[in-house]
Amino acid sequence: MASVLRRGSSVSILADPVRARRYDAEGFSLNGERVFFPILPAGMPPQPGENPDLIIVAVKRHHLEEAIADMSPYVGPSTLILSLLNGITSEDDIAAAFGREKIPYAMILGIDAVREGSATTFSSSGKIHFGEARNPAGAWSEKVSCIAELFDRCGMAYAVPEDMVRSLWYKFMINVGINQSSAVLRAPYGLFQRLPEAQSVMESAMREVVALSRVLGTGLDEGDIRSWGATLAALSPDAKTSMLQDVEARRKTEVEAFAGTVLALGEKSGVPTPVNRLLFDMLRAIEQGYGAK
Repeated sequence: MASVLRRGSSVSILADPVRARRYDAEGFSLNGERVFFPILPAGMPPQPGENPDLIIVAVKRHHLEEAIADMSPYVGPSTLILSLLNGITSEDDIAAAFGREKIPYAMILGIDAVREGSATTFSSSGKIHFGEARNPAGAWSEKVSCIAELFDRCGMAYAVPEDMVRSLWYKFMINVGINQSSAVLRAPYGLFQRLPEAQSVMESAMREVVALSRVLGTGLDEGDIRSWGATLAALSPDAKTSMLQDVEARRKTEVEAFAGTVLALGEKSGVPTPVNRLLFDMLRAIEQGYGAK
């Protein structure tokens, strides 16, 4: 699914024909409120000159190739694209299709949404972090400034970090640790708040990301693991990671975007990654146990 912001700040949802029919009929349930958005079926491009100003990509990593094909007719000369996908590789894949100049880095932090079918509940809508690789205070690029102006008009919570690459890696470290560990242990945040053994599994996976970051120069250190611990302590103990929700719903997980990326970077850079090797194999075994592809 991709969100399309057209001139005038109207929002439409781009979806394949099957989802488009379902969204048209059912809408979306957000904290119990039924909401309908205009639906743009994939394969029906806009009229000339009506390409959106901004496309926000919000799909699972294994659906990105399909999303790129679906949104291709909508990407015009001035269209910008924000990818809110987990991991650190989606911007490169989208850039290969549409050009690096269209795609600032982006992610979302602080959201605690739980999805069941078309119903989503949350207590925090999170904050979109975006920008170029570097965003000096008072010297943002034109595309970053334009998106910030749009979000200001829409009342969207956002941040523009000075070092966006480091911020992406920080979230990647979190996902590699808590998402994968929670999915394997079938546990909400509360287990990781209470049990040192669960924390050890999580932090061991994170340390392999920190080790890669040191070699690749993306800025993480041991202090980032401690920083995440403080954030973890403040989360609802009953809340669940998106990967745990995927496993419980017997859906395909994003293990390739997490442990799979760690393994590939570790092999390329000579950094040992045994914890993520184990998590990768365990999660793939879980998926194969319920037939995910």
